[in-house]
Amino acid sequence: MTIEGQVVVITGASSGIGKATAVKLAKLGAKVMLGARREAQLKAIVAQIKADGGVADYQVTDVTKFADMQQLVQATKDKFKRVDVLYSNAGVMPVATLDNLSIEEINAMVNINIKGVLHGIKATLPIFHEQGSGHFIATASNSAHVINPRFAVYSATKFAVRAIMDGLRQEEIGNNILSTIISPGAVNTNLYQTSSDPQTRAELKDVEENRGINPTTIANAVVYALSQPNNIGINEVLLREIHQDD
Repeated sequence: MTIEGQVVVITGASSGIGKATAVKLAKLGAKVMLGARREAQLKAIVAQIKADGGVADYQVTDVTKFADMQQLVQATKDKFKRVDVLYSNAGVMPVATLDNLSIEEINAMVNINIKGVLHGIKATLPIFHEQGSGHFIATASNSAHVINPRFAVYSATKFAVRAIMDGLRQEEIGNNILSTIISPGAVNTNLYQTSSDPQTRAELKDVEENRGINPTTIANAVVYALSQPNNIGINEVLLREIHQDD
């Protein structure tokens, strides 16, 4: 399937993997709709894409609010007349030991990492059914395969994403609707800044900056998933930097 002309909605699009994917897909001819909470960053990315000859727009979106996701998807359909792909990429990682994690940090991970994906699916699935086709993509993590100290809650949310996405894949097999999980190891995205634990933040900063995968590499994995023949679905892409041992 060619990427050119596909209409792609991306959450968490104001930086990191979301930004890299939006820029990459736009260069390949996709029409991209960016969703995130930080409007200034969204404006700048859309301006960059348009300056490079691409097609893009944005909608300020909080994935924890179902109404926001409905508005994002509907705005995309209104502008581009269809929605081909929803990439649920928004996520936070305020990791710490269970003893040190605050209730607010736990709720943020559950609300953004899990509910954000569910809100996207529920907002988009009716459109995919109406069209008779569609492709859901979600960012999970290497932490959806391996559990480490301080990552218990974060891993739980990413295990949930894998369960949701694979269940969705099985439920929609007969409806020409695909489901792909992207599970990266450490990525150089400044996600470490969401941790309030100083020691953890320092350690994650070192890993991300010295061994983190470039976000463009993750964007390439998304391109791979979207470029398959019509009879092929990429269920999951798991990728790590070669020196990451967990």
